Amino acid sequence: MYNSLMGALEMGLLYAFMALGVYITFRILDFPDLTVDGSFTTGGAIAAVMITNGYPPFLATICALLGGMAAGMCTGLLHTKGKINGLLSGILMMIALYSINLRILVKPNVSLMGDDTLFSSMNPLLVMPFIVVLIKILMDLFLRTDLGLALRATGDNSRMIRSFGVNTDTTTILGISLSNGLVALSGALIAQYSTFADASMGIGMIVIGLASVIIGEAIFGAKNVFRATLAVLLGSIVYRIVVALALRVPWLKASDLKLITAIIVIIALVFPSIQRIMKQKSMARRRTAELAELAQRSKKGGAAHAEA
Repeated sequence: MYNSLMGALEMGLLYAFMALGVYITFRILDFPDLTVDGSFTTGGAIAAVMITNGYPPFLATICALLGGMAAGMCTGLLHTKGKINGLLSGILMMIALYSINLRILVKPNVSLMGDDTLFSSMNPLLVMPFIVVLIKILMDLFLRTDLGLALRATGDNSRMIRSFGVNTDTTTILGISLSNGLVALSGALIAQYSTFADASMGIGMIVIGLASVIIGEAIFGAKNVFRATLAVLLGSIVYRIVVALALRVPWLKASDLKLITAIIVIIALVFPSIQRIMKQKSMARRRTAELAELAQRSKKGGAAHAEA
């Protein structure tokens, strides 16, 4: 039990960057970006191939980040300059990245067993919390700059921010590029942690990212940027712990992971709506009781006045 929870904590920290990337497109830009499933694999593929060819793991990880940003930029260009629907742009790029990733890997999977990685000489639990917090702080600071505020405003009201002279095409491309760069960074770290990169390792990543965002916001709230990014990071960890506990149920198998993820997302999406409906019903009942009591008092007052 202890080992599975520690493993879930490590995985939650490694997937935290991917959750932050999904948060940028899903919440800040309000953009349905499905490029994530492809750019996650791109990050893992670039890192794995470079490491097996003798490049330093740190350099391979940075190149993976840049590769993800390039993929995101292509999606942004398809949407803004090509005038293609946002959802379709992500789907097209995700399909294209599958072939590109196979080109990068040359074969379906690449093993990193015996090669030096970022985690060969350090424990993820000792290093990743500091890196995750650092990235979170940098992201918070960026979102408070003029460019960051323009990025946030693009997702809130693009027509309004255009009236202030902001090029929303540029901010959209920047946001999608930054998002997929973080996703690819997560893919590179996961590939080094699991010591292999696979052409299908990114399937379903968008759902995992959405689960982390939704769970984090439902539990910890998202009243401001600082709290929202913190909620996303914690949501990634909570999601992994929930999955680890669910997989310990005797009648569930590892192959049920995608089903468990879908169920978690459905619960996280439906639960706030149920809470809101119950709260509205409770307020309606209270209001009805107050009106009934007021009517009763009015009736008694009228009766007393008639007797007088």
